[in-house]
This record gives sequence, structure tokens and C-alpha cells, in this order.
Amino acid sequence: MGKEILIGITGGVLCFLLARGFDPVPFLLLGGCFFIFRFYLQGRGLEKNYETVETVGEKGVIPPVTFADIGGQEMAKRELMEALNFLKDEEKVRKLGIRPLKGILLSGPPGTGKTLMAKAAASYTDSVFIAASGSEFIEMYAGVGAQRVRQLFTRARKLAKKSGKQKAIIFLDELEVLGGKRGKHSSHLEYDQTLNQLLVEMDGIKPVDETRILVIGATNRADLLDEALMRPGRFDRRVQVDLPEKDGRLKILQIHTKNKPLAAEVNLETIAEDTFGFSGAHLEALVNEAAILAFRQGKREIGKAELEEAIDKVILGEKLERKPRRDELRRVAVHEIGHAIISETVRPHSVGNVTVAPRGKALGFMRPNGKNERFLYTKKDLEDQIAVFLGGAVAEELVFESRSTGAGNDLEQAVKIAREIIKNGLSSLGIVDEECTPKDRINAASNEIISTQEERGRKILTAKRPLLEEGAERLLTTERISGEEFRSLLKETA
Repeated sequence: MGKEILIGITGGVLCFLLARGFDPVPFLLLGGCFFIFRFYLQGRGLEKNYETVETVGEKGVIPPVTFADIGGQEMAKRELMEALNFLKDEEKVRKLGIRPLKGILLSGPPGTGKTLMAKAAASYTDSVFIAASGSEFIEMYAGVGAQRVRQLFTRARKLAKKSGKQKAIIFLDELEVLGGKRGKHSSHLEYDQTLNQLLVEMDGIKPVDETRILVIGATNRADLLDEALMRPGRFDRRVQVDLPEKDGRLKILQIHTKNKPLAAEVNLETIAEDTFGFSGAHLEALVNEAAILAFRQGKREIGKAELEEAIDKVILGEKLERKPRRDELRRVAVHEIGHAIISETVRPHSVGNVTVAPRGKALGFMRPNGKNERFLYTKKDLEDQIAVFLGGAVAEELVFESRSTGAGNDLEQAVKIAREIIKNGLSSLGIVDEECTPKDRINAASNEIISTQEERGRKILTAKRPLLEEGAERLLTTERISGEEFRSLLKETA
């Protein structure tokens, strides 16, 4: 807005001078010189925009991150280190006639350690490390982004020469912003020009250069990247950095609890089981939140209770001050116990804990554990999941003879899984193309799957009605029931 006002004022002054008979040429020349000088200074100052610049191995800079500091990504680390050996063992690579890699792409969900792996790569190869985010290159003015890309590569070479190193790693985070598919932005070509400049710079990387440059990109939307960026000779290797498995989560927890006092009762393996679906960033936040809880309570050690509380906080958020009415709270307790009963029936030892403490948008929560962690699902597995999601609504109907809006998200998840069954050819429709199959047939098949599991859940909960009532009352009293406590209750009422 300020620039538009300045342009308007300048135009008005020029018109006024023309009306008074003044020659505006000297003013135009002076203004032109000013803008050229300003653009030059801006271009020179672009290097200062990279405040995330870090050099590995220099005294006074942050301690280097090594691959030993990264847990839960053994396969990704092994694949990345294999690619980095081409940069590290130059003599052997030259003798075998191997073309050095120019780029490595790290793709995976947020918080899985892609940035840490890029820093560890610089430490592993004894390289200068310079980092920038894709959003730093995009401006509304054409040519600025391309200029910043050129200066980034120039700065990497200068920094390597200054540090006395022969290798430099350029890390580009949020690569999908900088390297998105061309032609999507019809309003202006700044995005395309910036990407074109990156392609030119990567093509300009030669094995005989004084400074060997490796570009490492990170993205969680690899499907948005331009094909030209992914071809051999640009990003030659793609390393998938996925969410960690149970063993990986255990290693991450061990890393983040090194400098924290843990109580003797704490079993990190159990915490790793209960954090299915957590990324490395989630696990770091979990340990930190547990330490904060211990600090609030004046404890000198982090106990099991703090860690379990921290799991719920990371998933759902902080406890809310709002208190539902007694009848609402009882409905929530029945709802969550309904989920737990179905879960323990169809998948024994699957309940992590049950709570009616309001957090975020949830008034209650049944958290599963990761003991039954799997990566391939059969039709029965998916049907079991639907039955668990419907258990809360069915339990409400049995006890109160009505349902509530509290089951809204559960029903959405149930429908989503039912569509997954249909899409994978596991329904009565057989193998279908969702786009070509009439919607009424798909809806009918989805309703059939959901109705079958709803009736299945109703039979289970009807047979275990005493457990449903007693479990809800105990949950109202204690606010939280652990998985072990719930399974003990299940045996008592059997």
C-alpha cells in the first residue's frame, strides 16, 4: 500500500511541475538513479536474508548434528549415507567413473527429522551447510526469486572457500513452494522463473568445480514437484523419511530423555507403544511437556503419570476449564467405555487409556496403544476399526435410548474406512472404479458395511451391559482409567 501511495504522489508532483513549466527530465533521471542504487543495495543485501546459514565445524557455531543424534530413521539414514559416500569418497568415485549426485530429496510427513538429517549430512561429509526455505524466494516482483537462487549458490561457494572446505551442502526446505509444477500460476511467471533458475544452477554443478555442491531438498508434498526437478541429473536420489515404528520411537525417546531425570517406574518401551503415529517432533514435545508437568508439581523426576498426561496433551491439547453437566458427563463416560469394550473385544490389549477430561474439541477420549501396530490391513481389520468407531454411539443408544452429536467425528471416520473397503475391492461390489460406478451403488455398499458393524457392536455391548454401566461409573469417579485397569475390570465382570 505504501508503494502505491508513493507512486501516486510522485505522479501528482510530476504533473504539477509540468503544469508550472518545469522540465521533469532531471527529476526522472535522479529518481531512476535512486531506484537503480536501491535495487543494487537490495540485491547485495539479499545474502543477509539467509539468517538460517550455519557452517559445520567452525568454532563458535552451534554443535554439529550427527546421524547418531537421529533416532527412528535407520533405513532413511542408511540410504542417505550411501548417497553421501559418493561425495565423501571422491577418489574412488572418480576411478569407477561414477557421476556425482547433484541433489537428494527427503520426502515425508512433517516432524520426521528431514532438517536434522540434512545437517547430519553436512557433518558426515565435512561440508559447509547453508539452508533456506522455499518461501524465501517467492516475491510479487519478477526476477527477484531467480536472483536469490543465484546468490544462494554463490554464497555457498564463497562460504566454502572462506572456511577452507571443498564441499558445500545447500538445504532447501519447503521445496514444493519453490519447485512446484510450472504453469499453475497464470497471474505471473515469477514462480516459473525461480524454478527455471534453480534448474540452471543445478545443471551448472560440475564434478571439476573448485567447490563441490550438493543440493538437499525437503518436502511433505512430493506430488506437487515439477517433473523436470525430479529427473536424473537433478534430484537423483529420493529418500523417504516416514513416521517411526515402535523401535524407532523408543530410540527417539531415549535420545530426548538423556538429559532428563526419569523415575524408576518409567518404562519407555510402554510409552513407545502408546505413541503410535507420533513423529520425532511429537515425541520431543511429549518429553518436554512431561518435564513441564513435573516442574509444575514440584517433582524432581519425571514419572509415568506425567508422561501419560503428556501423551494426551500432545494429541488433544491442554485440559479445558469448562465442566459439562453431570448428565452430559455420564453420556460421555458411557460413550468412551463403549469404544473401549468393542476395542478390547475385537482386538485384545488394544486400549491405552480412557478419559473424560475435556481437551481441545473432545469431551472424552479412548486412546489405543501401539501393540497392534500394523502396515497392511485386511477386510476384517478395517471392519473391526469401524465397529470400534461406532461403539460410542451404540453404547449411548443402549443406555439413554438416543444418540448425541458427540459421535459426529466417529461416524465420519467409519464412513471413510467403509469407502476404503470399497475402493480396495473388498466389498460386495468387488473391484470397482469409484469414478465410473454410480454413486447410489457405492452409498448402498457403504451403508451395508456400516449397518453390519453397527449390529455387531450392539450385540457385543448388549452382552456386556453390566461392564458398560460399571465402567462408566468408575470413569466418572476417577476421570481416567488405564488400559491395565480396564482389562482388570473386564475380567471382574466377565
